[in-house]
Amino acid sequence: MDQNFSIKHWAEDDKPREKLMLKGKTALSDAELIAILIGSGSRNESAVGLSKRILSSVDNNLNALGKLSLKQLMEFKGIGEAKAISITAAMELGRRRRAEESVELQKITSSKAVFEIMQPLIGELPHEEFWVLYLNNSNKVIYKSQLSKGGITGTVVDVRLIFKTALEHNATSVILSHNHPSGKLLASDADREITKKLKLAGDQLDIKILDHVIITETGYFSFQDEGIF
Repeated sequence: MDQNFSIKHWAEDDKPREKLMLKGKTALSDAELIAILIGSGSRNESAVGLSKRILSSVDNNLNALGKLSLKQLMEFKGIGEAKAISITAAMELGRRRRAEESVELQKITSSKAVFEIMQPLIGELPHEEFWVLYLNNSNKVIYKSQLSKGGITGTVVDVRLIFKTALEHNATSVILSHNHPSGKLLASDADREITKKLKLAGDQLDIKILDHVIITETGYFSFQDEGIF
């Protein structure tokens, strides 16, 4: 393409691709990036216009976009199965990239570090999951595991299994974490009871419970930060 050809004469669907080539990926808006994914719009709407409409339906929130099912995406005129799959695949790659980046935060220096590790795993789930991070004496995560699924009150948190796993991995401390799909950043009575129970058990084995961090999509609640310990 002639580089002197004015951008205003480019076809609407070509603009995001050409813009990325000429100005780099960071110069593009979310809608323009999605337009590249879907490739084309419909007879009466450009790919960029369609992408803006999809984003607008989720208040321009990419996390919310990532939660849309294929069926929900295909409800937009101009989005067929192939385009819906492309968007879903891109959202999942983004989620996995964030999860991999969190691995670099191996040393736990704050409750925020716990949030960065756990949010990609449980922050956006529609159900509760209870996880345990196992740390060595340098506060580095050496192992993490899902202990239960379905909520603290709905499932049994196996105290013996937590400390059996800690001993197997030579962990000197653990951090508890579970999510609140409701988004509420408050510790329930059940949360407090299980934390107290595990802390007492850990004291007997000289394995410290450093914190219990409740995770939501956008925030967290730390027992340690709140002085509950």
